[in-house]
Amino acid sequence: MFAIQVSSAQKSALKNFPQGYTPQEVGKRLAYRFVDGKHMLHGGKWISYPETFNWMGALKYAAITRDTQLVRLLQNKFEPLFTTEKALLPPMNHVDLNMFGSLPLEFYRVTNEQRYFDLGLPYADTQWILPQNASAQQKAWDEKGLSWQTRLWIDDMYMITIVQTQAYKATKNRKYIDRAAKEMVLYLDSLQRPNGLFYHAPDVPFYWGRGNGWMAAGMTELLTNLPKNSEYRPRILKGYLTMMNSLKNFQNKGGIWNQLIDDPACWAETSGSAMFTFALISGVKHGWLNAKEFGPVARKAWLGLIPYINAQGAVTEVCVGTNKKNDKQYYYDRPRNVGDYHGQAPYLWCTRALLDD
Repeated sequence: MFAIQVSSAQKSALKNFPQGYTPQEVGKRLAYRFVDGKHMLHGGKWISYPETFNWMGALKYAAITRDTQLVRLLQNKFEPLFTTEKALLPPMNHVDLNMFGSLPLEFYRVTNEQRYFDLGLPYADTQWILPQNASAQQKAWDEKGLSWQTRLWIDDMYMITIVQTQAYKATKNRKYIDRAAKEMVLYLDSLQRPNGLFYHAPDVPFYWGRGNGWMAAGMTELLTNLPKNSEYRPRILKGYLTMMNSLKNFQNKGGIWNQLIDDPACWAETSGSAMFTFALISGVKHGWLNAKEFGPVARKAWLGLIPYINAQGAVTEVCVGTNKKNDKQYYYDRPRNVGDYHGQAPYLWCTRALLDD
């Protein structure tokens, strides 16, 4: 009884926020803002992954708060993708495009409409169906039971994880989440550094914030949904815990993290910080992290994020899309966007995590 009371008291660090900081208020501002937002297209052609994740964040917020009006508005926004905007549906030929399937699969879970399932599931399936024009490297990955879309880029571990996890949740078929978990173990073994963080790439020895955020969020999604008896769970949990302990040490005075995580002179960046906050909140809520130690860390992070939302509900200080480059100054000089979906989306993930029991 005493142990339960202590745990409950520490988790209370993630409740009782001041006015303007509650997940209900923040989620509503950001979700309704998305309804009226313009498409953010990949290459000017297809619905992009930042838009996909913002849309899904808004939908998950709507579902947990039982905001039927918001669900309907988000459905209305999606409806043209079945008809007049069908050309904006991403092709199923790249890791950054296949993840789109996670969104219609979430609509299926919320509405139980079969057409969303039929649209979404092929994006998960084709990630493991070797195309006829596959390269020798892609064939090699496939022979190992891995996705032919494997690149060993750290952002892949959210892109692959989310669509496979959504397919598992929609079908209850273990193959989807098991193969995502196997993929995650490969990435952890290949890319995670001894301090728990990740270089942007093996030849780029910098701890870029949002890149690390994708890994943190991907591990969080897997640990949330992976069956307890999964052979991959211990390795993923180890990678997650190592990363969270490192992030705790690099949290800046304002509560968030810098564009280069380990560089106190670099500017504070919101999208990666929100992804870390999502991972920390989830860890405390699910009991993977010691609530007494990490509850205050997660609370400080959430409180630190909210001042970066402007009066229009747009998140500021969001690093633009960033390719790897072995040049530290390059990361310092990256432009910063306002209202970029890279930043809006993980803020919504945080609201969902805070509202979850």
